[in-house]
Amino acid sequence: MSDLDDHLAWLEQVKEEIIEPERPIVDPHHHLWPGELHYLLDDLWKDTDQGHNVIKTVFIECSQEYFEDGNPSFFPVGETVFVREIASEAKKNPEKAQISGIVGHANLLSDDVALVVDKHLKEGQGLFRGIRHAGGWDHHKEIGNSHHNPQKDLYLSDKFSQGLEELEKKQLSFEAWQYHHQISQVNFLAKEHPKLKIVLNHFSGPIGIGPYQNKQEEIFEAWKKDIDKLAKCQNVYAKLGGLAMPINGFNFHKQSVPPSSDDLVEAQKNYYEYSIKCFGPERCMFESNFPVDKQSASYHVIWNAFKKMAANFSENDKDFLFRKSAEVFYEI
Repeated sequence: MSDLDDHLAWLEQVKEEIIEPERPIVDPHHHLWPGELHYLLDDLWKDTDQGHNVIKTVFIECSQEYFEDGNPSFFPVGETVFVREIASEAKKNPEKAQISGIVGHANLLSDDVALVVDKHLKEGQGLFRGIRHAGGWDHHKEIGNSHHNPQKDLYLSDKFSQGLEELEKKQLSFEAWQYHHQISQVNFLAKEHPKLKIVLNHFSGPIGIGPYQNKQEEIFEAWKKDIDKLAKCQNVYAKLGGLAMPINGFNFHKQSVPPSSDDLVEAQKNYYEYSIKCFGPERCMFESNFPVDKQSASYHVIWNAFKKMAANFSENDKDFLFRKSAEVFYEI
């Protein structure tokens, strides 16, 4: 039995009755991986078919299937082609979740960024929605930097700001992915580019391992102050999810039995409740971050946790959190 089979068997230990199974859901953040990690359309559908009514999804870049020839600036366009072809395949079965948007990568420091974005738009064939250039950087050796190996203070550089101007011109969005101590940099970008649509990924990645271990309360208090300031920028939305990664320090992936939805709510509800309080439901969207968060919990368990956290909201607010905010932001 493979490691993947072992992990899937581990997840199978926890099964829950689906809460509000008819509620329409747009999952605005998932990845696709060929090869060893193997998370493709069938795998996505196995998860979205677990009982929740997931009607649309948005793919977020994860450095897969890049081109290997020509100008390296254009290599990330290969990922857009890869996902567009999967989205086309999905259309053959319209009763299942449809990949309705693609967010790719472009090096926003590159002199070719305008041409690269144009190529993404062409190859996306109507699906391309924006760019993620991750800026997660930490000075501790135990903490890995984001997957594009960003420089320190990437988001504060003039060259990066010029790259964002190209997204503004083409009415594309920017995915901000960095660590909890870098929220002020996103605030800087939001103020510098008030017409640019920005979405904060994964609560800005509160770190809970290495030198940050056992400092959750301290980090949360600092995080709240930064989120207060960022939420005042009306062009910024918030993705609510992505806290089940090992780097967040909850250690669900080390348990003999995976967490239930109640376990997730108890451990993480403070981040969700405070984000919704600051941004409002109309600028918040629940996200799965699969298959990354699948390291810790099943798809149906995570969405049950979201529904429990939203239980006391009005029907209109729930519709924003589960569907409408994502549809408005990504125009899908």
